[in-house]
Amino acid sequence: MSTKIPIGPFHIGLEEPIYFKIDLKGETVVNVDMINGFVHRGIEYLVMQKNFFQNLILTERVCALCSNNHPFTYVMAVEKIAGIEVSRRANYLRVVADEVKRVASHMFNLSMLAHLIGFHSLMTQTMEAREIMQDVKESIWGNRMDMSANTLSGVKYDLDEGQIEFILNKLDELEKQTDELIDIYFNNKLVKARTVNVGVLPKEDALRLGVTGPTARGSGVNNDVRVKAPYAAYDELKPTVMLEENGDVYSRMKVRWREVKESIRLIRKALNNLPEGPVVTQKRPHIPAGEAVTRTEAPRGELIYYLKTNGTQRPQRMRWRVPTYMNWEALRVMIPGNKLSDVAVIFNSIDPCISCTER
Repeated sequence: MSTKIPIGPFHIGLEEPIYFKIDLKGETVVNVDMINGFVHRGIEYLVMQKNFFQNLILTERVCALCSNNHPFTYVMAVEKIAGIEVSRRANYLRVVADEVKRVASHMFNLSMLAHLIGFHSLMTQTMEAREIMQDVKESIWGNRMDMSANTLSGVKYDLDEGQIEFILNKLDELEKQTDELIDIYFNNKLVKARTVNVGVLPKEDALRLGVTGPTARGSGVNNDVRVKAPYAAYDELKPTVMLEENGDVYSRMKVRWREVKESIRLIRKALNNLPEGPVVTQKRPHIPAGEAVTRTEAPRGELIYYLKTNGTQRPQRMRWRVPTYMNWEALRVMIPGNKLSDVAVIFNSIDPCISCTER
C-alpha cells in the first residue's frame, strides 16, 4: 500500500523549517520532495544598504553555527579587491577562531545524531564536552556563538601568553573527552544499527551533485578548500583531509569526529607557532571598484563569496553560495529505500543549515 507522509516544515526531528513530502510503500521511502523558503530574510539585499564595516556584523548573523566563516570569507573578498596584505599573526589568529568554531559546530551536529537515534545519554555527554569549546569562546571572544573575530585587514582580537595557556589546557581537557566519545560513536551497537548502510551516497553521485564538506568526504571525495586552495595560514599549518568510503550516515559521522581531532591539532600548532606582528594592517582602508571571488572551508563545506564594488563605501553586489545548497540535493539519493524513521537521521547527516541557504 502506498502512503504520502508530510514532515515539517516545523517538526521535532528538524532543527530548522523545511517541508518533506514523502511517498511510502509499507515503511520504505520510495520518493521524497523538499520545499524550502520558510526563513528567507533578504540579507543579500540588506548588505548593499550597509557599508563595508557594517557588513562584518550582518554577515556574521547569516547563521549562528558557522557564523565565523561568513565574515571570514567576506573580508577576504574585500581585501582581495583592495590589495590588502594581512599579517601572518592575523592569519594564524583567523585559523584559531575558525577551527574553534568548527569543533563546536561538528559536536553540535554529532550530539543531534545521538538525540535522533534515541541515545539521549550520549547526546548529553557530547553537549557537555562541547561546553569546553563554548567556554573558550566566551572567555576569549566574549560570546558563545558570534565571535566577531574578523575585521578588514586583520582580526579584532589578540592573545597573550596567559590566554594561549588557557586555550591549550582546555584543548587537553576536550581531547580526553573526545577520545572517549569517539570510542562510543564508532563502536556502540545502537549507533551502528541506526547509521551503518543508512542514507548511502555513492561516490559517483557525490561527484555528480557537487556536494561538499563532510558530506562529500564521507563518500570518498577528496575535497577540502583548506588543502585544495589554502588561505590564511592553512598553507603553513597543513590540514589533513579526513576521508571515508562507504557514503552512509556512519561514514559522515566518522569524518566529523576525525575533523574535530584534526581541528584540535591545528589550533595547538597555530598557538605554539603564533608569529609576532600586528593584528591589523590598515584601520580605514579605501575599497576601490573591483570584483572578487573567495572561498573557505566552513563546517558544512565550501562557502563561496562574490563581491562587486564601485568605489563607494557600500558593495554594489554581493552573493554567496553555501554548502547546504549543494548538499541537500543529495537527499534525493540518500533517503529513498530507507525507512521512514531514518529520514530525520539522514537529513541531520548532511548537517543542514537552512538559515545560510535561505538567508
